[in-house]
Amino acid sequence: MLFVHSAPRALCPHIEWAAGRALERAVNFDWIEQPVLKGSLRTEFYWEGPRGTGARLASALRGWEHLRYEVTEDAGLGTDGGRWMHTPDLGIFFAQTDTVGNVVIPEDRIRSAMETAGANALELHRELRLALGQAWDDELDVFRHAGQDSAVVWLHAVG
Repeated sequence: MLFVHSAPRALCPHIEWAAGRALERAVNFDWIEQPVLKGSLRTEFYWEGPRGTGARLASALRGWEHLRYEVTEDAGLGTDGGRWMHTPDLGIFFAQTDTVGNVVIPEDRIRSAMETAGANALELHRELRLALGQAWDDELDVFRHAGQDSAVVWLHAVG
C-alpha cells in the first residue's frame, strides 16, 4: 500500500508521476481533502510488484517538503516485508515487517539498544522506541485516522 497522508495540491501530479515511474506503469490517484491539514490532500493506493518495489516507491517520494507518506510491502515466502514512513520533520524511517505487518527489530539492533542503555531502563525504552519508529507513528497517527473511511484503489499486475 501507498498512503499519502498529506500533500500540497500542487505536488499531487508530481507524486503520481514519481510513483508511476517507480511502479513502471502510469498511475492516477483519487485525491481527497486531508481534514487535519487545511489545503492538503491525501490518497491511498494498492500496488503490486516484485520485491524491492516498496523501496523504489519510498525513495521516489523522498525529499519533497510538506509530504507525509507510508509505503508497505508485504512479506513473502522467504522474504521479510517492509514499512517506510516519511514526515517533513523526521525524514524517512524503514523497518522490516513480518507476515502480519508487525515491525520486526533485528537481534543486532536490540543488542545495540541494550549496550547503549546499559542499566538505564529509560534509555533502553528510548532506544526501543527509536527502533520501532515510534516518533514517525506518533506524527502520522492523526493523519491516518483522518482517512479511515477513504476508498482504496486496487492495482493488479498482469502477466
